[in-house]
Amino acid sequence: MAALSFSKLIADVGVFRKKLKNLKAAEPTVGFPWYPYDTLANVNHIKGIVPKDVEHIFTQPIKIADVGAADGDLSFYLESVGYSCDIYDYGPTNMNGLRGAREIKERLASKVNIFDGDIDSELRLKDTYDLIIFLGIIYHLKNPFHALEAFAKSSKYCVISTRTAKYFRDGGAQMSDIPAAYLLAPDEANNDATNFWIFTESGLRRIVDRAGWTIAKEVSMGDLKNSNPRDNNHDQRTFMFLISKHFS
Repeated sequence: MAALSFSKLIADVGVFRKKLKNLKAAEPTVGFPWYPYDTLANVNHIKGIVPKDVEHIFTQPIKIADVGAADGDLSFYLESVGYSCDIYDYGPTNMNGLRGAREIKERLASKVNIFDGDIDSELRLKDTYDLIIFLGIIYHLKNPFHALEAFAKSSKYCVISTRTAKYFRDGGAQMSDIPAAYLLAPDEANNDATNFWIFTESGLRRIVDRAGWTIAKEVSMGDLKNSNPRDNNHDQRTFMFLISKHFS
């Protein structure tokens, strides 16, 4: 295997995406739906928020936890370029009950561990990690403080993303500088009852600080002027690279 490097992590993802696509297409009648979105695109998001002075960690065989991993594409890719990965997800809310991740693991003869548990109420990380990847999950949690605090005690670094909003309602006050969160009704965003808290950017900063993290880098994208919790045409996402106060 080639030497580990941050540039290799970025460069090799396209080849693995094709390999995974062919692997899934080889058995189209697996009896469950594959997760339909390209989670390997998160490699580009990670590239955009890893501070330059932290890139060196990727030159080591670090241990990574991928929390809310869907079919685990990202974990299996990270394993393929030399990192050790564990998947944490919850079967009852995973699109296919984690059958996709287990199927890929078997076909690749992977050593990635798959842990099935409720991230909201039963979160128990099985190890101490160098990096936790926690992308697009926070707004699906009833208890995001619980998860973020547990992670800060279990990993030096964490990459997070979540939907954020500048306005809570049409014609309302601009909320970006208020450390607040909006609690969604069950049918208010994509008619998805697993969506709960949409933070303002200031609110997200406050909760990660209170949970034991320092923000090393932050990037927001999407509708940066009129974002709100409900309208997909005004969707904003905030990405952060965090450093645990317990390890620094």
